[in-house]
Amino acid sequence: MVRSRFLRDLLALAVLAAVYFAAGKLGLKLAFVNASATAVWPCTGIALCAFLILGYRAWLAVLAGAFLVNLSTAGSVASSLGIAVGNTLEGIVGYYLVKRFAAGRKAFERAQDVFKFAFLAGMVSTAVSATVGVTTLALAGFADWTMYGTIWSTWWVGDAVGAVVVTPFVLLWWENPRLHWTRKQMMELAFLLAGLFSTGWIVFGGRFHASLKNYPLEYLCIPFLIWAAFRFGRRQAATAICTLAVIATWGTSHGFGPFARESQNTSLLLLQAFIGIMAVTSMALAAEFTEHKRADEYVRQLAVTDPLTGLANYRRLLDALDSEIKRYERNGRPFAVVLLDLDKLKIINDTHGHLVGTEAICRLANILRIHCRAMDTAARYGGDEFVLVLPETESHAALRVADRIAERLSTDGDEPPVTVSTGTAVYPQDGKTIDELLAAADQVLYRKKGYSKKKLHQRI
Repeated sequence: MVRSRFLRDLLALAVLAAVYFAAGKLGLKLAFVNASATAVWPCTGIALCAFLILGYRAWLAVLAGAFLVNLSTAGSVASSLGIAVGNTLEGIVGYYLVKRFAAGRKAFERAQDVFKFAFLAGMVSTAVSATVGVTTLALAGFADWTMYGTIWSTWWVGDAVGAVVVTPFVLLWWENPRLHWTRKQMMELAFLLAGLFSTGWIVFGGRFHASLKNYPLEYLCIPFLIWAAFRFGRRQAATAICTLAVIATWGTSHGFGPFARESQNTSLLLLQAFIGIMAVTSMALAAEFTEHKRADEYVRQLAVTDPLTGLANYRRLLDALDSEIKRYERNGRPFAVVLLDLDKLKIINDTHGHLVGTEAICRLANILRIHCRAMDTAARYGGDEFVLVLPETESHAALRVADRIAERLSTDGDEPPVTVSTGTAVYPQDGKTIDELLAAADQVLYRKKGYSKKKLHQRI
């Protein structure tokens, strides 16, 4: 087992080094100010993802990949090693800062953490690689000291944008690669990506007249990024940003688009500034929208959930019963309700205390949860009474369920022993309205208890 894990980790590190090398070679094809400094460097995002997923053990693969990239491009063994050390330290520092101050792998779940990530990983840690790398080039004679500032800014911008664009894209898809989309969502996403691709190709593909190429037409892409963030969340927002970045980088490097200037390096720097700002803004919006949806869902759950037991509350019970009645009107299939009432709860409270009485209520709730089908609804009716709604269930089946629950509670082994009385009713034989159905189950229950109730308790 240890050997298998070692081989698996070794293979993962080898793949990481190879991916880093391939991405680095592509990035250095756009190195115009110096052979080792480019404004497009996706490797920073790849390395940071590797550290966030694998931990500090990813350093060896990052070091190897960075060393091979620089050695096969320009420079000596010593300068390539120095640059590789800077790239590795950049990843380590970024990983530490993000994990310590920006929620680590959950950095893209909240807007405030997205901004922390952009600052710490996109601006602070990338300065390490730029400083070490450019200083190494200058000391080794592969860069003029008078060009130090120009090379450093190009290096830093490339690393910074690589971090804020590539990291969320890879990390979010790595953690949740499954697609749970409806057909309608897939169609909407197809329209979104088609619109983004078409707009990006028009803006950055040289389709405008030369007199319009320097107009701020890049902002035509922003509605699609907002659309992705609002409707689809973080993964799709990161995907949209990467799609736009690829199209825009290709067009700008070929002299097309609103950022094209006489200097190719200046063109790429202007583009990277735009892409970086759009990436941070889109991810923050996506995180905010996702957080609001999560909060809304939580509030909705609170509105229909009993706070003590976690089962459905009275409101949710009425909705379930109303839905079953409407279903019966469509397909003619009956349903049953089981009313349950804990026996002698007051004696338990007086003898053992109210905490033990509360635990007895929760014991019954847990058993109901275990014995419920996915289509059933278990609800706390009030106090020590519960209702179980059983769709497509006849009277004899409901009786079996009630007996099984009562037996399971009486033999659960907890102290003090607790029993429950049950009553069943079937729609529409025992009642054609919700009140009639619950009253019928209530009468059966209290006949079992040995006495009868004059009327059903009024519920609010």
